[in-house]
Amino acid sequence: MTMGNPGGRRKPPTIHDVAREAGVSRGTVSRVLNGGHYVSPAAQEAVNAAIRKTGYVVNRHARSLITGRSDSVGFLLTEPQERFFEDPNFNVLLRGCTQALAAHDVPLLLMLAGTEDERRRITRYITAGHVDGVLLVSSHSGDPVAEELREAGVPLVACGKPIGLGSKVSYVAADDRDGARDMVRHLLSLGRRRIGVVTGPLDTPGGVERLAGYKEVLAEAGIGVDEQLIVSGDYSRASGEAGAERLLAQAPDMDAVFVASDLMAQGVLAALHRAGKGVPDDIAVGGFDDSPAATAATPELTTIRQPWDRISSEMVRVLLAQMGGEDPAAVILPTELVRRESA
Repeated sequence: MTMGNPGGRRKPPTIHDVAREAGVSRGTVSRVLNGGHYVSPAAQEAVNAAIRKTGYVVNRHARSLITGRSDSVGFLLTEPQERFFEDPNFNVLLRGCTQALAAHDVPLLLMLAGTEDERRRITRYITAGHVDGVLLVSSHSGDPVAEELREAGVPLVACGKPIGLGSKVSYVAADDRDGARDMVRHLLSLGRRRIGVVTGPLDTPGGVERLAGYKEVLAEAGIGVDEQLIVSGDYSRASGEAGAERLLAQAPDMDAVFVASDLMAQGVLAALHRAGKGVPDDIAVGGFDDSPAATAATPELTTIRQPWDRISSEMVRVLLAQMGGEDPAAVILPTELVRRESA
């Protein structure tokens, strides 16, 4: 007795099925799947139509054995795992990059490497060829990952300009310095003169550039930079809260504060509320990012909008171009002041 297909399930369509439907050879289908070289436009269209009709799905593992490519991209976050879940910017960026790559049928692998051991393991994994390129997020100075991947010839695009690598690595960034300048000018326009700042980490491009923009505008306004009004944070809510407490102790006459991320600004608002300070009446607060944390804050944050959709799509575009053989490129995108209740 002959047994039927168990459960009555259809076998998935194969390359043979596509070739038969398109009326071409297996070799022609294979060439279409691997870039369409030496295939006539008519044959390519016939194969693409057959793929749609049969529902054929490429066996990526089999193809990678032939091409030596993984047909996937890594999203590498060099921060502790808890930061990925706390900071909404990372999730927004990940979603945008995933969507942009999906248009090219390229899957994205999330990689978290917050410790030195994790970074070593991930670097070995990447340089072994398990991904074709890397989108690097949150690169600190002294972090060897970007340099090691560059030296290994791995196509790489960083979110923000990697400190110390100059034009050697492709990057896409918002104009952090100009955004900070816009925010401090706005606070000055409200009549505030004792403007504190909670910086981002000063071993990251965003931390350095936003502090520089703050200082430049105060200098332009003829207001000296008071070091008692400057404290550093690490982009976490807790560091914003601690930073505000230090500012209140060091500069009790502070009448505004520029906070280098919306998540830190939430912490600043909590500390000001605990100290009995009204926002914006006593102290105006400005954030940076226009992340979901800005509208979740009470009061809602006046902030600097980073164009996350464009950042993610440009990162993917530059990476795919580099994977195709193009030279490294740099893209800097404009920011926008968004006025809400806090300033």
